[in-house]
Amino acid sequence: MKQISEDIFCGAALFEMNIQNLFLPNPYHKTPFLIIENFLSKQECAFIAKEAYKDECAKQAEVKHMLLDSIVNPAVDKTIRKTLIHKPSALFEELYTKSFLRSQSTIEAYFSAPLTTSTPLQVLAYKKGYFYIKHSDDSNEIIDKEGQTIGFQLVAPQRKITTVAFGTSHISYANSDTYHFRGGELVFNYLYHKDGTQVSLKPKAGDMIAFPSNPLFSHEVKIVEEGFRLTLVQWHNAIIS
Repeated sequence: MKQISEDIFCGAALFEMNIQNLFLPNPYHKTPFLIIENFLSKQECAFIAKEAYKDECAKQAEVKHMLLDSIVNPAVDKTIRKTLIHKPSALFEELYTKSFLRSQSTIEAYFSAPLTTSTPLQVLAYKKGYFYIKHSDDSNEIIDKEGQTIGFQLVAPQRKITTVAFGTSHISYANSDTYHFRGGELVFNYLYHKDGTQVSLKPKAGDMIAFPSNPLFSHEVKIVEEGFRLTLVQWHNAIIS
């Protein structure tokens, strides 16, 4: 294990791999990821959750597959992820953009990385039985015949920082309403606390998490057992010194 912040460690084997876009924030931070509480208000979360829940035009989200050295072919693959992607309304996007602009300087300061360009906002929903297996936001994982990770292939170099805002809240008891979900934890597969337990977050509506998009921060969404898990996702290019 290798310590990468005050409270968080990472699997040491990853540092022996050729990771092209390896970027870490200040190791003196408590964690290598930033959680911004109340990024969205309770009223804003209720509005966007209701809008997304009622959207009947949502499509299955795709995953990227490398075909040739420079060709990435997105396609639906429900063995990798089962996620709905929604098209937000103009008001939905306006609410998000105002909140993001208020928080942008905080994100840039935390990672010492001015943001340059950002992808369009993706509104991703997980209903009962939905999930997303382990993945890196900027790379494809290379697996050997024994199923072991032996490296990563960079496919989205413009992704330096990932931001995920949550429109609904995790709860520990059964609930199938619009504003909560059970299961659906956000797990960082290679990150660990001091006691050796894996970093697993139970999101709260209105909060945002920002983290580097590289393979050290590979993550998964556990199967949603009940309810409606709603996230607002962007990937950002940044000037990394």
